[in-house]
Amino acid sequence: MIEWMDESFPGHEVNIVFARGTSRDALTERLAALRRVPLASGESGGWAWAVHDMANWEIGDYDPVDYRSVCPAGTELVVFVTEPCSAKAHGPQFEYYRDGRTVLAFSFEDVGSRVGDDPDHLSPELLAAGLIGPDAYCPLEDEDDEHDCFEEHFYDDQNLIIKTVAGYFALPSPPLKAELTQAPGVVAP
Repeated sequence: MIEWMDESFPGHEVNIVFARGTSRDALTERLAALRRVPLASGESGGWAWAVHDMANWEIGDYDPVDYRSVCPAGTELVVFVTEPCSAKAHGPQFEYYRDGRTVLAFSFEDVGSRVGDDPDHLSPELLAAGLIGPDAYCPLEDEDDEHDCFEEHFYDDQNLIIKTVAGYFALPSPPLKAELTQAPGVVAP
C-alpha cells in the first residue's frame, strides 16, 4: 500500500484514510475543513477513502492531523500515516478511530507499544502474524553483532502490518479506483 501511494503521488508525503459509516463526500469535506484537501478519494467495499498530504505546506501547518473531528458518532476510521517524519526517518503509523475516539494507534517501528482506549484491539491478529509476542523477537539479535534486525526485517514487517490490518478491517486493496479531487499533476491510481 505504501509503495502504491509513493508511486501514485510522487513528491507528496501522504496519509490514507479509510472511513466506514460515512460517505466519500462527507469524508473529503471533513478533511478539507482540517486544511487537508484530498488529492484523491473514492469508495470501495463499504469504505470511503481519501489520500491527503500529511502537512499543509502552503499555510505552514505541519502538525499531525487530529482525526477525531473527521470521525463523528457511527463512524470508524483506519488511518495510515506513511511518513510521520521523513526528515528524521521515522516509520509509518497506524491509527484506528471509532465514534471520535482513538481506539488504537502505534508506530510501525514499535508495534509492541500500542496506545488508545483499547490498545489490545488487534493483539490476537498481531500475535498470530508474529508481529508481537515471542515470535516477534529476532534470534540473530543476540547471536550476531553484525546483524541489524531493524534493517533486515523492517520492510517485511511493514508489509505484514499492512496486510494484517487490511485483512482485519476488510479494507479495499490498491490500486484503488479514485476520483481525482486536487493536484492535476498527480497520477491517479
